[in-house]
Order: sequence, then structure tokens, then C-alpha cells
Amino acid sequence: MGRSRERKGGEEGEGGTVTLVAIPGIPLIQPGDDLAAIILERMAAAGLAFRPGDILVVCQKVISKAEGRLVRLAEVTPSPEAVALAARAHKDPRLVELILRESRAVLRVRPGLIIVEHRLGWVCANAGIDRSNVAEPEDDGWVLLLPEDPDRSARALHQRLHEATGVPVAVIVNDSHGRPFRLGAVGVAIGVAGLAP
Repeated sequence: MGRSRERKGGEEGEGGTVTLVAIPGIPLIQPGDDLAAIILERMAAAGLAFRPGDILVVCQKVISKAEGRLVRLAEVTPSPEAVALAARAHKDPRLVELILRESRAVLRVRPGLIIVEHRLGWVCANAGIDRSNVAEPEDDGWVLLLPEDPDRSARALHQRLHEATGVPVAVIVNDSHGRPFRLGAVGVAIGVAGLAP
């Protein structure tokens, strides 16, 4: 989690500057946590405060955890379609069931990979479902879905921070997306509030 600030140069044609500041001490987020309160508490402890023009960038995982988008695979019953697709992709059928639920269309399947059009329109691997850093190391039976509505999540955080500080802090919900059919990953703003996209 971090914030950035852009300042305009003094002369026409000069570039501005962007400063990135990490907010230290953000704890592991749990379902139901009040992100705005945690962010403001950790900023105050570090001697930081929002100023006009600040943009808060929050990783999707933090939003999803706070919103309770964790799913225990043991509680998922795969459909026949998920079982068949899982066999082609060499994936857990319960995970594939969640991928199907979060997707509009399956675009490509090969061993180890399912590329879909997410229900919100992104083309991504596994519908953005994440297994990393979501549970205790000895319990890999949990997965994390993307936020139900990342723009709504960004608006809610933007509003809470504005009410608490009087500063209209812009909020970006960020996720790393693989680039289908290409190598590498990029950061993507999946939710935005307080600035024109």
C-alpha cells in the first residue's frame, strides 16, 4: 500500500515529479477489517498525512481480504464442466469451478493455464483468483477472489478517507495481471475513485 504525489513543474513544458511513499506497518488484513482506519492509524504512527493531490494505491489482495472474498476450496462443489476443464488444465476441479463462476468466457486452456474473460471484462489467467499469501502456510485450501466491484471498493475507501481527513484522496485498486499470450505481468488499475480514468 502506498501513496503518490505529483507536483507540476514551474515552466510550461516541464515535467512534474511523482513521489512514491510506502505506508509502513500495515498488518495482515482479515475479513471485516476497517481499511480506512488501519491506513490512517499507520500513517499517523509514521508521521504521514494526506495532502491535496495525493493518490492512494491499494493492492487488490488487501481489498479482497477485507471484503471477505476468501473461499475455502473444501466448501466448493465442482460442476461436471469444471471437472472436465480441470482435467484438460491439470488443475484442482474446485478451483476451476470458482474460475468458471468468476468468468464470462473461457478463452484458452492448456496444462497449467486457463485464460478467461473475467465477469468484469478483463482477460486474465484463472479469473484473477490468487492462492498466495491467503492462509497459514500449512493450509493451502484457501483462495482469494477479486473484489466484487473494485470501483465501488475504491469509492468507499475514497469517501471514508475524505470524511476522516477533509482531503479528497484519490484511490486506485491495483492488481498485477499476466499478459495473456505474452510473457510478463503488468500493474493494472482495476478500481478507481477520485480521479478521472
